[in-house]
Amino acid sequence: MTILPPEPNLDALRLQLARLRGERGWTYDELAEKTALSRRTLIEIEQGRTIGSLATWHALGHAFDVPLGGLFAALCEGHAPPGGDTQ
Repeated sequence: MTILPPEPNLDALRLQLARLRGERGWTYDELAEKTALSRRTLIEIEQGRTIGSLATWHALGHAFDVPLGGLFAALCEGHAPPGGDTQ
């Protein structure tokens, strides 16, 4: 029997991006300038039309001064993260 992992919470990840951007008061254009990503890419991620690549999230982490692990922790919202207590 194969046990599949839970689905990642992509909504939580995109909402975290919107929250971080909003907390800093940055427009899409300002975030695009800080990350060298396109404004369109940022909008598409926040609106859930794309997830972005690892390189995209790496650039976002640097712009927000948040480690990738901190950003990606949102993927486990709603379920136990891997490596948790197995007792």
